[in-house]
Amino acid sequence: MEERKYLKWYNKVGYGIGDVAANCSYGLVTSFVLIYLTNTVGLNAGIVGTLIMASKLLDGISDIIFGMIIDRTKTKMGKARPWMFGAQFGVSITMIMLFAIPDMGANMQYVYFFIVYTLMNVIFYTASNIAYSSLTSLTTKNSNERVQLGSIRFIFSLLTNLVVATATVGLVEAFGGGAKGWKTVAIIFSVAALIINTISVFSIKELPEEELLGEKKIQEKVSLAAGIKVIVKNKYYLMILAIYVLYYGMMGVTQTVGIYYMTYVFEQPSLLGTFTLATLLPMIIVLAVTPALVKKKGMYKIINLGYDGAILFRGLFMVFAFMANKALMLITLLLNGFCTGPLVGSLNALISESSDYTYRTQKQRLDGMMFSCSSFGIKVGGGIGTAAAGWLLAAGGFDGQAAVQAASAVNMIKVSYAVVPFAVVVFMKLLVKALKVEEANKNWDAEHK
Repeated sequence: MEERKYLKWYNKVGYGIGDVAANCSYGLVTSFVLIYLTNTVGLNAGIVGTLIMASKLLDGISDIIFGMIIDRTKTKMGKARPWMFGAQFGVSITMIMLFAIPDMGANMQYVYFFIVYTLMNVIFYTASNIAYSSLTSLTTKNSNERVQLGSIRFIFSLLTNLVVATATVGLVEAFGGGAKGWKTVAIIFSVAALIINTISVFSIKELPEEELLGEKKIQEKVSLAAGIKVIVKNKYYLMILAIYVLYYGMMGVTQTVGIYYMTYVFEQPSLLGTFTLATLLPMIIVLAVTPALVKKKGMYKIINLGYDGAILFRGLFMVFAFMANKALMLITLLLNGFCTGPLVGSLNALISESSDYTYRTQKQRLDGMMFSCSSFGIKVGGGIGTAAAGWLLAAGGFDGQAAVQAASAVNMIKVSYAVVPFAVVVFMKLLVKALKVEEANKNWDAEHK
């Protein structure tokens, strides 16, 4: 029997543009906050990296807490939509503050950065992103629609990251450069994010709780400790959590170091847009066909085949990056994007499958807490990546105020941009090979007819 369909095309697109709002902030901060702090404000990359890492320790706690809060929320708008709507105001305000650090002496600037960065990520972005991701499970029970939602949102995510990477440097210069330019660009992206997020929130509705549970009885509220105990028993949840941290950790390193590589290896900062296009364009194309591929072959087979190719092309990219061969680097990035796209488009659907597995095996519906792995992985992984980039740059002797960088600093930029991603892809292949959650759900259903 064909699964019931819950969503119209405009619901799916409306949901998808929510990632435009998210990446107006995430993309700008991940790719440019470090170079803004080192080259414009004059702060030390290693100290900034340490502050980011300290903030992420708090972030991991807040993800689980907000997941529980969303699970316990009950309003006319639903569980997740009120949080997605309200938290974006905080994200937009703190992002402007982050790119407008006052001239108050280095020590106070470090304190200011840590407080604002923590508010943005630990509180506001956490609440918004967990709520947004939870909507995949809360708006439809159709597995193919869940894959479609994941693919559509990540197409918008990639397009937004492409625009941010391509336009930011030019916009900063167009608005006067330096501190003034960065502040103006942050305001533009923040206002755009607020408007787009509001449209997304009101373009889709959540299903009644009784329908989600498949029964008339409303599920009792679960405590934080009990909820954590439930989700950590799900090995597939832990695998997906690790995949998120690894993937966004890798993206954090490459997006942060990318501008440094283009500036100090190719001596052409504007090339960041070209390399971002080579990274994201094939993924956008693949995401458009991922639902059809998954429907025909299944998530597990498509994702695993993709990561076999990703290991090969990331290895070649590593070699070409040390040669500084621009053409071959771009070709291998394009081919790698075709290989990694299916996983990106299927992540939300995999979490939904994992959440269904928890409900099957433990009779608890904890979508908010289950989807906390997406927010945790995006922010903690991205934070670790950005922090690692800062530490690596500092270890290589990078000086943002120097006219010419030492050879050790340039070599460390190459290592960060090329070797780190290859190592991460190898670890991710091991995880996706073990991620058989679709099969586990089917086996459970067969055994409990």
